Amino acid sequence: MHSSDDFSASPDAPPSACDLVTVPARQGLEAVDILRRGHAEAVGPVLHDGGETLGFVVPAGTAAAWDLPGSTCLETDGRGLSLAAQALEEGAVPPPDPAEGPDWLLPPGESDLATDPAVLRRALGEAARLIEAADSRR
Repeated sequence: MHSSDDFSASPDAPPSACDLVTVPARQGLEAVDILRRGHAEAVGPVLHDGGETLGFVVPAGTAAAWDLPGSTCLETDGRGLSLAAQALEEGAVPPPDPAEGPDWLLPPGESDLATDPAVLRRALGEAARLIEAADSRR
């Protein structure tokens, strides 16, 4: 995984103008699996905050219409993305060690395109249903 400390200087930086959809890590990881099984290029760069949140890079403008319960879409210029700061705003506990902070789960160099918001919405819905079914069997 690549560090997300300085997006502007990194060749692995996400698109310069993008939004970021954040979801609980469990749902996000399931959605990544769903997306990767469905289409080779369906999933773009994904950030992990070192804790409980995953962030999917989506095209700029997505935040204006994003309304999926259990997720948030943040507008960003692509520089200085910080899932840790967003998690703190939501009252989450910060990671205990800075070395365990935000990092790329799927770096931009491995997938240059942002994730299509409609495809992501379907994958997150399917992931939520799978998690609910698994949890109901416990």
